[in-house]
Amino acid sequence: MRYLKVEQTARLQGCIAIPGSKNSSLSLLAASCLADEPVTLQGIPNLADFQVISEIAEEIGLQITRDSAGFVTIDPGRIQHAVIDPKKSSMFRTAYYFVGALLAKFGKVSVGYPGGDDFVSRPIDQHYKALQMMGAKLTLHPDYYEVEARELKGATIYFDTISSGATINSLLAAVRAKGRTVLHNAARDPEVTDTANFLIQMGARITGAGTDTIQVEGVPYLHACTHTVIPDRLVAGAFLMAAGITGGAITLRNVIPEHLRSCMAKLTEIGLSFDIQDDAITAHLDGNIKAARIRTAMYPGFATDLQQPLTSLLLKAPGKSIIHEKIFPHRFHHVQQLKRMGADIDVRSGIAFIKGGHTLRGTLVHASDIRAGISLILAGMMAEGCTTITGVQHIERGYEDVVHSFTSLGAKITLHDSTHDHDGRELCDAK
Repeated sequence: MRYLKVEQTARLQGCIAIPGSKNSSLSLLAASCLADEPVTLQGIPNLADFQVISEIAEEIGLQITRDSAGFVTIDPGRIQHAVIDPKKSSMFRTAYYFVGALLAKFGKVSVGYPGGDDFVSRPIDQHYKALQMMGAKLTLHPDYYEVEARELKGATIYFDTISSGATINSLLAAVRAKGRTVLHNAARDPEVTDTANFLIQMGARITGAGTDTIQVEGVPYLHACTHTVIPDRLVAGAFLMAAGITGGAITLRNVIPEHLRSCMAKLTEIGLSFDIQDDAITAHLDGNIKAARIRTAMYPGFATDLQQPLTSLLLKAPGKSIIHEKIFPHRFHHVQQLKRMGADIDVRSGIAFIKGGHTLRGTLVHASDIRAGISLILAGMMAEGCTTITGVQHIERGYEDVVHSFTSLGAKITLHDSTHDHDGRELCDAK
């Protein structure tokens, strides 16, 4: 068993470069299948999900190579089929992008249902709706589904709810569909825009990405290009919160401040201040953390992926804070673990009521997903004693080297291996 040990940290200080966006990288890697020539991506983080995609790629004939400088080259010219192993594709959420990316070329795609972090359900009905409107037929099986289309045709699609995944998947399918596709009520996330910009570099005809209406004129051919993935705004947001957790000053390099406006607005309300440059942000804590009310929302609102680390930060604030989770109402697996550390949190109907100002105590806790893991790391840095965190594999789906990232700023965090069951005892060697 692998686990993290986190000790109380007085102050984080220093500078850290933010890696490429995990969520954007997953869509870009799938989008590469649309090209008729090899493409190169820069800044793709070497995460657990990337390793799974590499295995899927090898099985279908897609060639993915990473050089010593970190450039990832994808050659779709030798793809042999579009049958994706359902076990592998169910290991992460966005395997469905291979449907949009491969359907026009192969006419039929088979893939497992979405996996990854479990927030009770991640409905993909909007994906189905868009693909069917473009002429696809779906067949659902117990462990996988098949999408088939002799020819994809452009369509006018109104999404019933805003979905980044459905917007990107529909965008991928529309790029090589015949005619014009218009996506209404489209997601405005930076990852959508990044995917569109990549496709445009390859020769796609797309307008409106970043707004709620995207237009796509189908093209018959996409050529080679080199593209750099955007910085990970969710990793960046967690590090901004880390400055508030310990009262330090953290500078983030390789960021796009505009992507973090809603996060910084809420953190300013809570008590942090920011020095903002073109591609860097320095976060400071001014005085004490204040209680606040938060509603998660689709971009440009406050991101659901940031409410879990924010929960830990608000535990420092005397008084009552409220987080209303509007995107995934069941996304509170971290709360029970924080309560084991002494947190006073009550969750009812997708709303967390947080009574801050109580002392946290280190204990054994489990990370159930990426952001829950970061929440527990932040809580461990302000808890008395030592916090042991299992479920490291979930954190590694979003952070390439979480230990180095935090220790470079002064955090006391180590990764351990143990042959013991997870009973909290320390028969282990630090790495």
